[in-house]
Amino acid sequence: MKVRCFHRIFCLFVSCLLAGQFSIFNCQLSVGEAAAQINTDRVMLMGRNALYYEDYVLAIQRFNMVINAKPYLYEPYFFRGLAKFYLEDFAGAEQDCSESVDRNPYIADSYQLRGLCRVNSKNYEGAIADYRRVIAMEPKSKPSWHNLVLCHFELKQYAEADSVLDQMIRYWPHDAENLTMKAQVAVQQGDTVRALAFVDSALVVDAYDAQAWMMRSMISLNRGQYAQAESEIDKAILQRPRVAGNYINRALARYQQNNLRGAMADYDQALEIDPRNYLGHFNRGLLRAQVGDDNRAIEDFDYVLSVEPDNMIALYNRALLLDQTGDYRAALRDISSVLEEFPDFLAGYQQRAAIRRKIGDTYGAERDEFRVLKSRLDSRAGIRHKSSKTRKKSAHNIEDYASIVEDDTDEPEREYASDYRGRVQNRHVEQQPMPIIVLARHSLPSATVRYTPFHTAVDALNSKLSASADLRLTDTEPQLDASQLQIHFANIDATTHLINQAANPVAALYISRAIDYYHVRDFESALADLDRAAALDSRSPIIPFVTAQVRCRQMEVQGAAPDATLTSVRLGYQRALDELGQALALAPDMAYAAYNIGCIQMALHDYGAARRAFSDALNIDPRFPNAYYNRGLACILDGQVQLGLSDLSQAGEYGLYGAYNLIKQYSKDTARK
Repeated sequence: MKVRCFHRIFCLFVSCLLAGQFSIFNCQLSVGEAAAQINTDRVMLMGRNALYYEDYVLAIQRFNMVINAKPYLYEPYFFRGLAKFYLEDFAGAEQDCSESVDRNPYIADSYQLRGLCRVNSKNYEGAIADYRRVIAMEPKSKPSWHNLVLCHFELKQYAEADSVLDQMIRYWPHDAENLTMKAQVAVQQGDTVRALAFVDSALVVDAYDAQAWMMRSMISLNRGQYAQAESEIDKAILQRPRVAGNYINRALARYQQNNLRGAMADYDQALEIDPRNYLGHFNRGLLRAQVGDDNRAIEDFDYVLSVEPDNMIALYNRALLLDQTGDYRAALRDISSVLEEFPDFLAGYQQRAAIRRKIGDTYGAERDEFRVLKSRLDSRAGIRHKSSKTRKKSAHNIEDYASIVEDDTDEPEREYASDYRGRVQNRHVEQQPMPIIVLARHSLPSATVRYTPFHTAVDALNSKLSASADLRLTDTEPQLDASQLQIHFANIDATTHLINQAANPVAALYISRAIDYYHVRDFESALADLDRAAALDSRSPIIPFVTAQVRCRQMEVQGAAPDATLTSVRLGYQRALDELGQALALAPDMAYAAYNIGCIQMALHDYGAARRAFSDALNIDPRFPNAYYNRGLACILDGQVQLGLSDLSQAGEYGLYGAYNLIKQYSKDTARK
């Protein structure tokens, strides 16, 4: 039983919430407070409008404004939690729901949403408590009854689930889904006859119930009735064409009927829907090997091994394929790893002996062949393992390396996911930290649209330069075209003329020219100008800050060079760290200097030091989303996944949308572990 169906049921009450069917907490207000209430009501409405149009990040921004103005209201916490829920930030959403409950414990929807968050965090006991609280308030809340059953399923409390279903059938006797779930309880209790009776009853109520057809096909597969199972899965697919598990199961039915072409097509379709489906990749790899598509079969097993590096059965299959394609060294590496894990696997020694002969290792081949011969002579008569056509996913008998894999559970997969506009967590984000903050003349729209880096020292510098200088702090630098580069070269000439004409040139002119040199990637000239500026003004934090920025860019280029040495790169970064430390000493409120220190430590893979630096930046500016994001990534790379997810949630709340993609990725990885 997958928890995915919770989301579909939950949508029944979300539309009512967004339409305004939500009780409002009233309180007595003064005249001044009434004026403030008008503003917060308007912002709340804007936030709910954003929710309706599925612009979840914008909605979070609006609800943040209301919370900052009136932290005693429960409603903005609830709706902010709802937005986070759709962004799959379940921990953050649960916390917001708890804040909502603390402020008003009589709103059933807060418990309903928190229950869903707990389900997705696998806290099923907590979810049960929430759903029972909702049912106490609203005895005929069908979504709560439904989700309560699923929580008992997850905890394998089948008797309790059956009891709840009996109550649901009394309330809703003509609901086919209740009968299908009764069938699932019967299957888990080993009573397939009773399960089939419930499924048939469900199909009498609704002949187009995809879940009932999926359940019936599971029973047919277990009974070996593969043609019948295929027909039943066809009916389920007709109703739910975007459920990967349906195609995986139909591929199994077709494979058992020797319809390899049809099975292959089903695995392709399943992986188009769910590219990370383990069974799809493993079984398609086996089928590709059978039809001689060895290179693409290797790709499938590469994926399986990227997910499960210790999967010896996949490793052995890849070894066979590498042997077939002539990559004998790689095949020997893989098969040796398998034999270390399974030292009695005779077929493995035979295969390795053949590979060793191909590469001219006659002595090694003879040793493997002698090992096989001796084992056969020493063995007594006994029952030899007979490879089966299929095996369960949890079975790890190396002798079954060529068997198609079945899922361990007989329960059908339920569809829950939908593609929403604004679901930014589905946009791919590389596992890269946010870049350093730099002082520049150009910037692209930031990754976070609601945070603009600012420091008074930059304003002071701009005031000493011409109005066109417009230096700014940014984390996004654009690629400059030819015309923009010409402007910088002209700026360099103009500033050089001013410096030459001045009897006592000021430091600001050298800083300005250094920025132009920086933009045209003349780092040496930029550093020389910054040294001249430092000699004229030893109190400006901007000078060491920009010096470190230029040095970091130097190290990025130098580190990519083929003749780069780790020592020289580390030395360059250490000088940048020293310069940023100097900037902090001159301006202890410059959060960006502390942040850049953390970015450099990330580049040096010192994640502990990076976390401390980002924490320093957040102590200065607690609303700095880049620092939350990078500290979260540093925690994850340092093995502190839950701490990292908390920081990523905060980064997303402050407008750094890509954090939700990483939350989704690492939450799934944590759940798999």
